[in-house]
Amino acid sequence: MADWKAFCAAHPDVAYLNAVFTDQCGTVRGKRMPLAEAGKVFTDGLELPMSVYFLDVTGENEDIHGRGFSDGDPDGTAHPIAGTLAIVPWARDQAQVMMSMDMPDGGACEFEPRNVLARVAERLGVRGLTPVSAVEFEFYLLDKKMDSHGRPLAPINPSTGERERSNQVYGLSELDGFSDLLRDISVFASDLSVPASAAVAEFAPGQYEINLKHGPDPLRSADHGILLRYLIGAAASAHGFRASFMAKPYVDQVGNGCHIHTSLLDADGNNVFDDGGDKGTDQLRHAIGGLQRTLPAAMALLAPNLNAYRRFAPNVFVPVNGAWGYNNRSVAFRVPTGSSKARRVEHRVAGADANPYLVLAAILAGIDYGLENKIDPGEPTQVNACDRVDPDLPLTLPRALDTFVGSPVLRDYFGDLFVDIYAETKRLEFEKFNKIISTRELEWYL
Repeated sequence: MADWKAFCAAHPDVAYLNAVFTDQCGTVRGKRMPLAEAGKVFTDGLELPMSVYFLDVTGENEDIHGRGFSDGDPDGTAHPIAGTLAIVPWARDQAQVMMSMDMPDGGACEFEPRNVLARVAERLGVRGLTPVSAVEFEFYLLDKKMDSHGRPLAPINPSTGERERSNQVYGLSELDGFSDLLRDISVFASDLSVPASAAVAEFAPGQYEINLKHGPDPLRSADHGILLRYLIGAAASAHGFRASFMAKPYVDQVGNGCHIHTSLLDADGNNVFDDGGDKGTDQLRHAIGGLQRTLPAAMALLAPNLNAYRRFAPNVFVPVNGAWGYNNRSVAFRVPTGSSKARRVEHRVAGADANPYLVLAAILAGIDYGLENKIDPGEPTQVNACDRVDPDLPLTLPRALDTFVGSPVLRDYFGDLFVDIYAETKRLEFEKFNKIISTRELEWYL
């Protein structure tokens, strides 16, 4: 409450508070309260239906395993997360604070994604290890208008007045044309204490990537990922564009990925993956081995919807197997070059539409499992690994959900309740999608 009073004194124009949270789909939701009512959030918390955490991507509650309608849709109590109170940079009469929920009978809500990540991170904490992680998102800037067939259009470059058409990866002129938007993204990130770093033009017209700096708290790293995606969307809209983190918005262009870098510090602050050389320690290899072993079961989290699986194809720098290697972007688990003190693994499988809390939870679970069982990842791949699709990797959503539900390892890390609720939410979402008759279906079969 003292923080809230000090914040209001420093921002006298604030008239509203947004209490925000993130559901299983990674959608930012919340409740907006006038200033006169906002103080109770910091004293008593906020009562919200627990079903908000298992809404599907359309925002509907499908009464998952008798939760939502059948049980009367009970409330849990959400409380502010320390250090997340900030001004809303695109609506400066609003403040926002991130929330985390407790169950009615006490204890953290077991199916809140942030709490799931916290539970997994605790397993590494027992080992005396602290994950250091950073999230990278690829996204497309799109024209707000669609073409005559309802398909997305690349944006019109403000500098040239022409629609983006070229694939100029790392092109500076592509950044220059959208410099005002990118500047606002930087300002918004600073206002929300999101440590945004480099921005680059990617492999398709209108595609960009923005990185976050590494941090020693996986919960905050995932918070930053959620907020980055949120603020990029707001900045794009303010400039007349649409930002899309859809995994595969174009059939003939590359998809959008979410790459997460992770290392581990011991109690003395030393990177346990660092052997002083280029290869890294046995712990690095065991961590990668665990990521390999848990990858099939984790696919339901890394690729959470039907469209996400369209991104996986040979020879487009998207992993289609569990290969690993040094300084090799064709593998699933890349060990970047550079200072040995920063030795880490880059997990390159997830799409940009995935929930960063759940992706990071899957990564930390795989790492912990590999350390516990000293799993050998095999020899590193030194050539292109993208040309061989692993038939054991589930590359459809129904198969991925079956693998997830049937995994005793991930059930151990994530908890039965979360696994069953998540899988059923996504299964019903998939079935609902398949009930829609598409225009292509009419073209082919009418």
